[in-house]
Amino acid sequence: MSVRVDGKKSDGVPQRTKPKWLSVLARIVKGPKPENVPAVVGTVAAVIGLLDIAAGVIPRFRISRVHHVAELLPGAVTSFAAAASIVVGILLLMLAHGLKRAKQRAWLAAVVVLPVGAAAHLLYRHSPAGAVISLLLFAYLVRHKKAFSALPDPRSRWKALANFVLMGGASFALGWLIVGSHPDQMIGDPPVREQIEHVVWGLFGFEGSIRYTDNVDYTVGYSLGALGLLTVATTAFLAFRPEHPAAVLTEEDEDRLRELLAKHGERDSLGHFALRRDKSVVFSPSGKAAVSYRVVSGVMLASGDPIGDVEAWPGAIEQFMELAKRHSWTPAVAGCSETGGEVWTRETGLDALEMGDEAIVDVADFSLTGRAMRNVRQMVKRIERNGYSTKVRRVGDLSPEELAVVQEAANAWRDTEEERGFSMALGRIGDPKDLDAIIATAHRDPEEGEEAPFGDLKAMQHYVPWGKDGSSLELMRRDRSADPGMNELLIVAFLQAAPELKITRLSLNFAFFRSALERGGKLGAGPVVRMQRAVLVFLSRWFQIESLYKFNEKFRPRWEPRFVVFPNNRDLPRIGFAMMQAEGFLTLSMPRPWRRRPSVPKPCVHEDEQVSPAEVTRAA
Repeated sequence: MSVRVDGKKSDGVPQRTKPKWLSVLARIVKGPKPENVPAVVGTVAAVIGLLDIAAGVIPRFRISRVHHVAELLPGAVTSFAAAASIVVGILLLMLAHGLKRAKQRAWLAAVVVLPVGAAAHLLYRHSPAGAVISLLLFAYLVRHKKAFSALPDPRSRWKALANFVLMGGASFALGWLIVGSHPDQMIGDPPVREQIEHVVWGLFGFEGSIRYTDNVDYTVGYSLGALGLLTVATTAFLAFRPEHPAAVLTEEDEDRLRELLAKHGERDSLGHFALRRDKSVVFSPSGKAAVSYRVVSGVMLASGDPIGDVEAWPGAIEQFMELAKRHSWTPAVAGCSETGGEVWTRETGLDALEMGDEAIVDVADFSLTGRAMRNVRQMVKRIERNGYSTKVRRVGDLSPEELAVVQEAANAWRDTEEERGFSMALGRIGDPKDLDAIIATAHRDPEEGEEAPFGDLKAMQHYVPWGKDGSSLELMRRDRSADPGMNELLIVAFLQAAPELKITRLSLNFAFFRSALERGGKLGAGPVVRMQRAVLVFLSRWFQIESLYKFNEKFRPRWEPRFVVFPNNRDLPRIGFAMMQAEGFLTLSMPRPWRRRPSVPKPCVHEDEQVSPAEVTRAA
């Protein structure tokens, strides 16, 4: 028996191998792998859509050499059918992303559009080749129907309004381009205002004042009317389609999560944040573990470690991944611990990247004495001499009147229109189910003539439970007219009151890429680490990454690494974008100028005021 080695048998006789070009041809004929079919179809749809739009808008494109290729593509028609070409092109562009994500409805829409394109070729262009190409693509989609099985995403009626504004703007811009793309056939030289009026009237289906020769009026008129009809049709579809529930934590799910937290809540300081009511949750088959998540821009984003018994984590993770697969969402985890990261990567094959460190203070080891705590000690003493006092109490110990004032002040002192936070924010204060949370407040009697809408309240902090003997800092808010150092004052007050409240550990803020900042500033740091630190310092101008790290370092905490779990490197930008959306640093929602925040006097800001880390903490 001979053994093949390096293209030869062991007896030295050369063996014939297939030519390389034949292997390539075989792969082309065989087609892409089943898992790559949606990506290939989506890319092809996008290319065809762009060519169809170009064929409908640019007259010269239709008589160029490219036209001989474009006429074989679905939707590429003569100038008399330019409107159909533009509409088909826009539809294909709109469907491309859904096809790449293997969405069922995108597949269904494409299956409907392709036969229409084939009919257009036969009726308008008398092009059997174009019709055959359309039907071949149609047959390809039908054959690979099983590859397009993803369910629709959670949605909101606001998307209808967003579509109307964005699609309307795009239709207007494209219509203006169509009106001006036939200068040789345009009668006269109409001014810009008349062109705009012609576009607006055309989108609503009426004839404008501009005239063309060579029957171009029909081309422009049908194109504008088709764009307007497409805008109305897509908006109506989004407005009246069956509602798919967005992320909402049901009362039953919340009760089950609270039971798990009561038994296993001490494992993760972020566990209580799974009770945010704008999250959803999946449980393991045994019900002993759960993963909370929210879908943001097609990313199924979990936060922290799974809740519950560690032995049941794999079951909850499996349910999470199965749900992501059914909807074609990109699975990701933000801020999991080292143990959580190991379980996630082992059970799913995903990758992990250290994204920063969590600052944890052990109450028994905390003291204001010593040189390392001199700055904090001096700041606290100075603020106390200025007449400030503090109170640290359970939420259940506050009177309804006091709690109402704290809630109103927290909303008024917020720097943004909407609450920020996702993985390290609860999004509420004083809920009847959160009476074991802790509120720390700073007070000072108002001076004569000073406006005090919230009485003597000057700052507040909200802490949520971390098991039975821990707390996690969830929210820091203060009156901007108060003295600098309110956050340091209240954290020190909390740590001093912690033994009486039976709290042994405190989770402070999360510091992004702390290790890079620390190593990059040390003597002998390499060029790569120094470059990383320089980039982070630059980004701190907007996100205050470095200032938050320095703020946490004041309390001499121990650092626990936190990780982001992701499928592959090319998904990192998309996951990072989704994380910034979830945390509230980026918003793609429509502006709502009619919503007004509580009216409060504009405070003065001290020139020497230190940067408040509350803007980039768990609730910013």
